Amino acid sequence: MNKYFTILPFCAALALTLPVSGYAQTSTSEAPAAEVETPPSNTAPTEGAASDAASSATAPAETAPAGAEATDSQPAGVDSQLSLGEDGEAAQAVGKPYTKEVNGAWEMRCIKTEEEVDPCQMYQLMDDGQGAPVAEFSLFRLPAGGKATAGATVVVPLETALPSQLTLTVDGGKARRYPFAFCNPVGCYVRMGLTEADVAAFKRGKEAVITIVPALAPDQKVELSLSLDGFTASFDKSSVVEDR
Repeated sequence: MNKYFTILPFCAALALTLPVSGYAQTSTSEAPAAEVETPPSNTAPTEGAASDAASSATAPAETAPAGAEATDSQPAGVDSQLSLGEDGEAAQAVGKPYTKEVNGAWEMRCIKTEEEVDPCQMYQLMDDGQGAPVAEFSLFRLPAGGKATAGATVVVPLETALPSQLTLTVDGGKARRYPFAFCNPVGCYVRMGLTEADVAAFKRGKEAVITIVPALAPDQKVELSLSLDGFTASFDKSSVVEDR
C-alpha cells in the first residue's frame, strides 16, 4: 500500500515542556561597615559628639534581610505553570467535534452545538491492513421520500487515478461505481447516495470492500476493507441531514 499511496495526515501528540526556572535564588551577604576616617582637627570633639561617633562605629548596620518582600508576597513557582485539568464530563465547546460513542467498528462523531441534540454521523478509518491509515468513510441519514436513504463521503489519497472512479461491494456482491467529486490538500472525495436496498445490504452484511486505482500504477487495484460490525446500531443513531 505505501508503495503507491501517501497515508492521510493525522494529528501527532503534543510534546509538553515545563520551564525549568521556577524558583529565584537570592544570595544574602551583609556588606561590611564602611570605615570612616575622621579628618584631623585642631578642635577636640565634644563629649557628646565623641559618644555618638563611638556608638556609630561599634553598632552593626541594620539591614533588611534579603527576600523579605518575597516572603510577604507568594513568588510565582512551578505550580503556577501547571494545569490542574478539567472535568472530563464538562460540556464541550460549541463547534468542537467529539466522539459520542463507539459501536463495533463505527464511531459516532458529533459536533457540539447550542441545540439540545448535536448532529452526529457514522465514521470509520480504513487502513492498509498493516495499521497505516489510508481512507475515511463517513455516513449520515437523509429525509424519507428521496431516492437515497443515506449519504456517505469517502476520502482517499491524492495519488488516486480519478478516471477509474471508486468501486464498492458488500460481501462479494454486485459492484457499484462512484465518481470523484473533488480533491483538496487532504485527499480526493467521493459523495455517494445509498438507496434503501444499499443500506439493507450494509445492515445484513459483514464487510464492504472499497476499490481504488493508484495513479502511479493504473494496472493495479487497491482494496480497502470496511467493517460492517455495529453498522445497524450506529445507523439508527446517526442524524438526519435536512435539505436547507
